[in-house]
Amino acid sequence: MQSVKYIIENERDYLWGLVVCTVGYQRILPGEAYPPQHHNQEHLFNVQRGRVLQEYQLLYITKGSGVLKNDQGQEFKVSAGNMFLIFPGKWHTYYPDPTTGWDEYWIGFKGVNIDARVQAGFFSAENPIYKIGKVNAIVDLYKQAIEVATRQDAFFQQLLAGIVNHLLGHLFMINQNYSISGEGEMPEAIRKARSYMQEHIEGNLDMPQVAEYVNLSYTTFRRFFKKYIGLSPAQYYISIKILRSKELLSGTDINVKEISYRLHFKNPEYFSALFKRVVGMNPLDYRNQSF
Repeated sequence: MQSVKYIIENERDYLWGLVVCTVGYQRILPGEAYPPQHHNQEHLFNVQRGRVLQEYQLLYITKGSGVLKNDQGQEFKVSAGNMFLIFPGKWHTYYPDPTTGWDEYWIGFKGVNIDARVQAGFFSAENPIYKIGKVNAIVDLYKQAIEVATRQDAFFQQLLAGIVNHLLGHLFMINQNYSISGEGEMPEAIRKARSYMQEHIEGNLDMPQVAEYVNLSYTTFRRFFKKYIGLSPAQYYISIKILRSKELLSGTDINVKEISYRLHFKNPEYFSALFKRVVGMNPLDYRNQSF
């Protein structure tokens, strides 16, 4: 059972930042030859010799198991519920275990958007396997991509690019959460701290006080909070206060001075300067453009 689509891209599509080259699904039964011989020449390969692509490919194995090998001599066991990312210009080979076969979805893509994410370290050729589990939402995204590629309505490449971004977002979020699940109760402590800060958004918490609330030393709390959230606790608390101030500016007639005191900023001048630095305009201008 196969569904394979190869896609032509144009200069306008590249300006979008991400183009999709191929998308498909195939079921390989136990003992069946791999890969099937209906692929085009660029994507057809001999599993012993391997291949080098000029695009990224994101594969999702939903049934069975197999092997992925890379140009560093690494061999990875691939199981149902794993996704793996192939990088352009990198030799690789992969194939299902002949005793199990596998069901695979794939989508191939390239562009400056994914290049930037790789350069920023979100994805790495040295760690290509992602433990995702069976996620129906991911299967549905692959199916949607196949449907869009089959119809090829006008400007369909931009929709396919959005689906790739959604897939990569799912991949990164689920894998990161899976990786921190082995850190005991720490993720729950950080969630509890965020909730506590939200509940006291109009209060005047200090961060050691929040650390004490979740039964952590401040040093440990700050380190793990920044690891999970990407901001220090103090930065996060200021950020949600700014969001609250935007709600008050656009949804009430409370004056700026009162908002600054209500949210426990040092003084109205500090609040206005901070708001302008974060939002790009002062509080009064923000209020005026909201109506």
